[in-house]
Amino acid sequence: MKKILLISKVLILIASLLMITAIYVPFWQILMWAPQYPEGLEMKIWLNNITGDIDIINGLNHYIGMKYIKVEMFPEFKVMPYILAGIIAFGVITALVGRRAMVWAFFVILILAGIAGLLDFYLWGYDYGHNLDPNAAIKVPGMSYQPPLIGTKELLNFVAYSAPDIGGWILAISGLIVAGVLVLEHWKHKLTFKLK
Repeated sequence: MKKILLISKVLILIASLLMITAIYVPFWQILMWAPQYPEGLEMKIWLNNITGDIDIINGLNHYIGMKYIKVEMFPEFKVMPYILAGIIAFGVITALVGRRAMVWAFFVILILAGIAGLLDFYLWGYDYGHNLDPNAAIKVPGMSYQPPLIGTKELLNFVAYSAPDIGGWILAISGLIVAGVLVLEHWKHKLTFKLK
């Protein structure tokens, strides 16, 4: 197994330890604006919590038959801290061992974790926006209220915006650092091969 450069080890360690800060900030945000809420409403999704204007959002959503948002409805919150801790630990071990195959494995784990997180969020949003109470006070035939995965979407008189928050951007930066290490190692290998 090929060893990586010292600078690559340092960068992998930085990328791994940087992810620890994501524990203390929200990962994702959903913001909503309407004529009656020009200042906007927000929902912040953390590693194991949801904060923001949840009570107001739940009150509004009740009229159109959406489920109440509460932490208990997300079993993911119980396992997410352990998953992130495992990813961070694998990154630190990768930096210490310093093998290119482990860097690739670490990068693949980061990509798969990101895809799994987005897929889980999409499926939750689909269920939340489509499985409505048939006895709701307000019913609009054919209307669903699935929040956007990323970007903006009009939902009745609301504009909803969904995007990564600070924690999500931290994880993205960590992934880019690991990708940069793979590029660096690729060019180092190419240069070494040419010099032989």
